[in-house]
Amino acid sequence: MAGYVELYNLTKIYDPEVSKVAVVRGFNLDMAEGEFISLIGHSGCGKSTVLTMVAGLNDISEGAVVVAKREIAGPGPDRGVVFQAPCLLPWMTAFDNVKLGVERVFPHASKKERADIVTYYLSLVGLGSALNKYPKELSEGMKQRVGIARAFALAPKMLLLDEPFGKLDSLTRMELQDVLLSLLDKDPKTTLMVTHDVDEALLLSDRIVMMTNGPEARVGETLAVPFERPRARASVLEHDAYYDLRGRMIQFLEDQDKRRHKPKEPETSPDSLAVPASA
Repeated sequence: MAGYVELYNLTKIYDPEVSKVAVVRGFNLDMAEGEFISLIGHSGCGKSTVLTMVAGLNDISEGAVVVAKREIAGPGPDRGVVFQAPCLLPWMTAFDNVKLGVERVFPHASKKERADIVTYYLSLVGLGSALNKYPKELSEGMKQRVGIARAFALAPKMLLLDEPFGKLDSLTRMELQDVLLSLLDKDPKTTLMVTHDVDEALLLSDRIVMMTNGPEARVGETLAVPFERPRARASVLEHDAYYDLRGRMIQFLEDQDKRRHKPKEPETSPDSLAVPASA
């Protein structure tokens, strides 16, 4: 049965005239509506390449991405994207940064309706008292809250997160993870997230897709995460399966690391296999 989001045979070759080697080749994944999946793997394995192809920001060499029965052909408001850096326009307030996208996605809504959408999502991420602050007046964590609010305010069918908390300190990172869990409880989204953090993946995900090393990276192993929703950090850490799942992820990454650093065996020519003639 086809999923709500289908990634079929995704392949990316950045310069096919120079090399046929693919960063990612034959990547297949089906996602159910409302499912949260994390991509994890070593740096350079193509996690962000997969995510940007799904976002429509990176051309697909082979394969296809289908979201809600429609094959994508570029970026669109049906996919909200949150990057490591939220890229806020510095001359606009937090309110105006979010409103910019809302005006484009809801052109027929009244001015008050659009303002209510912006205020609602900024309040949900804890910025109800900072609507009129400019990016220079916001901490890094607050800026990322604006980026998350901006993505949700567009009412996308799918949410794409590219290491959204990777540049934050550990305390702020935990706070933003909890904000995201709360938002998804109120407004469920089919979500694909790239992360290097095994604990973050376990806290947030329904399934974790572990990728093999690149080039020619693909799906290596998939873990189902059994923790119930709504999800609380304490109950996740206390779950009987937590450390087993964590250990399996670390073992997979260690195995990939060994393969990456394994020395190549010297090539053997037919002549070297010949039996020397007796004297």
